[in-house]
Order: sequence, then structure tokens, then C-alpha cells
Amino acid sequence: MLRVASYNIRKAIGTDRRRVPERILDVLNEIDADVVALQEADRRLGARLAALPPTLIKSHSPYAVVGIAARSGSIGWHGNALLVRRDAHVRDHARVTLPTLEPRGAVMADFEIGNTPLRVVGMHLDLSGLHRRRQGHAIVAALNEKPDLPTIIMGDTNEWRPHGGCLIDFAHKFRIAPTGPSFHSRRPVGRLDRIMVGDGIEIVNCGVHHSPLAARASDHLPVWADIMVTADNAV
Repeated sequence: MLRVASYNIRKAIGTDRRRVPERILDVLNEIDADVVALQEADRRLGARLAALPPTLIKSHSPYAVVGIAARSGSIGWHGNALLVRRDAHVRDHARVTLPTLEPRGAVMADFEIGNTPLRVVGMHLDLSGLHRRRQGHAIVAALNEKPDLPTIIMGDTNEWRPHGGCLIDFAHKFRIAPTGPSFHSRRPVGRLDRIMVGDGIEIVNCGVHHSPLAARASDHLPVWADIMVTADNAV
């Protein structure tokens, strides 16, 4: 059994308009996932430094940052970052440039967690429905160029419809975990944050992490899923 989670941390700025990165890490510790995909993990202006400094991640959590960043002081690629437990092995990682009018990207990494292989893609899709569909195609195309591996895609899709838009394109190869609404954290009505699993992965349980701390830490709530990778895919 593995737990994965996705969290748009809004650059660690909470609903009280305070930037408190320790609070984000406390929420992640509540969830206790093995792999986490973060969105808005870097600041957007200036040097675009990490909203969660690596030294703070090391001292306040069991996670290591996957080395995807393209610039010093960042932990992500266009705000997308991946965290994994420090005892996991990172086989490979890559950045995926997405078609859009503004800077957007996705990140992926191949892991061995215990004896379990897993590929994880983290993403934050566009506000425009047309660009979301193009970005979904780009992510699937990038995966098609990789060797087969049990794969999870997760992140902020910005898709309000339950089954439309880019979700149609992902649904050809991936199943969407019924996690529930995650936005806005004070009164969640939008199911924007999603976890999708490919062949060889069973969704055992899933949900939205709605603790009092999570309701303050960001304008999104984290989503999570407990998954099983089939024995045929074990290392």
C-alpha cells in the first residue's frame, strides 16, 4: 500500500494572507503520503525562490525534493515540485514543457519505493479550456515516449466540469480517483485537484484532507489516494 497526495500550496500563503511554509509541512505530515506533487511551490516573481525552502523540508518533514528545478533556489519547474520519502530511490526525472500563452510545465519522476516501481507526474494546467486540452495531450505524448511503468498523474487541473474538457483526454488511459471537492479550502465546492491512475494500479481509498490546519494553510485542500501496484509490476 502506498499513499500519494497532491497539494496546491499557493506559495505557502494561507487564507489569512500570511506566508507560513511550516504550516504547509505540518499539513503534509498530517497526510503522511509516500509521494507528494506540489503546485505553486515556488514564488512567481523575482528570483522565483522556493516557497518551501529545502532546508525547512529536511528539518520539518520526512521528505526529499526530487531534483527537477531548473534554477538555483527553486524546488520545482513552473511551480510544480515532487517530494518523496527519503528512503525511496529516484530512478529518473524530467521536465515537460506545456503549450500555453503563459509559462506552464509538468514534472515527472520514476521511483522505487520499497520494491514497488512507480512513475508520478505532477501538473498545474491552464485556466483556458483549450490550452488545458493541449496540455493534456502533451503530457500523454511525453508518457508515450517512456518505457511502460505504473503511472499516476496528479495536480491542479483547473477543470470545473466533472467529466469534460481535458479529463476526456486523460480518461482514455487513466482512471480518476473520486476524491471530492478541494477548492476553496474554506468552503470546498470545486473538484479542481485530481489524482489519476493508469493500468496496474488499484485505488484502495481516496479523499480530500480537510483538517482545521489545511483549511487555513492554502486556498486549496490536499487530495490523497491509497493505491496498490499489482504484483506483476514489482521489482
